[in-house]
Amino acid sequence: MKYIVSLLIATLFLSSCSEYQKVLKNEEPAPKYDLAKTLYEKGVETGRSKYFTKSIRLFEQILPQYRGKPQGQILAYMNANAYYLNGDYYTSAYLFERFAQSYPTSEKAEEAIFKSAKSYYKVSPVYSKDQSQTQKALDKLQTYIDVYPEGSYFVEANDIVLELRTKLDKKYYEIAKQYHHTERYKAAIEALDNYILDYPGTPFKEKAYFYKFESAYILAINSLRSLTEERLEAAKIYAEDYLRYYPKGEFSELATNYLNDINERLNKKAYEN
Repeated sequence: MKYIVSLLIATLFLSSCSEYQKVLKNEEPAPKYDLAKTLYEKGVETGRSKYFTKSIRLFEQILPQYRGKPQGQILAYMNANAYYLNGDYYTSAYLFERFAQSYPTSEKAEEAIFKSAKSYYKVSPVYSKDQSQTQKALDKLQTYIDVYPEGSYFVEANDIVLELRTKLDKKYYEIAKQYHHTERYKAAIEALDNYILDYPGTPFKEKAYFYKFESAYILAINSLRSLTEERLEAAKIYAEDYLRYYPKGEFSELATNYLNDINERLNKKAYEN
């Protein structure tokens, strides 16, 4: 019985492959259109890559022949979406963008603009790598938000924007913090100060304030005697800034300990003078 079932499955598979190859070699576009649409719909239904791969091959054969016709718009959308659902986001980003430009009044135009942007989001790498794709995604998402302020994907677009901005914030925060961890404290103070100014809404703002202060504190206590007092005074200002903004922050206890030490050192300096 198992042999018979296996034989039937094999026969059906070979039959379907034979039909596909036959249509693929056919010069007429209509059979290719019908089969491509069927394969695409089966891919959407099952999520299986093989159907999208086969439909894409047929789409690309007949798209030029249907350009300017009603079917051309349908084909262009299905082709872009097949790449998207198949995980080829670099291609889907381009094809959806081209679709939106070619068919700006289409009912699929909004979806195309959003999915073009989301395709760039899908290929956005971890924060430590080059973020050019992240910036492209942000630019495209902002275009969607501006054009469709009440669009179907508006909430999702804003959520992705927040996620991507946080990723960029983290990248530039980590670059600035790296100076602190490599004990380049003067550079760390400047880099973290610039970061706070450039990214006022960053979720890493507290950490930036603290590491700027800690860099100034370590720099001060390890300075030449002639520079110590001036640098302690500067560190004290940074400590007061941190504790004013984050009195119950993650580093508030440590910052208070550092500040107490700074005051003791300054009092000692005053007594010596």
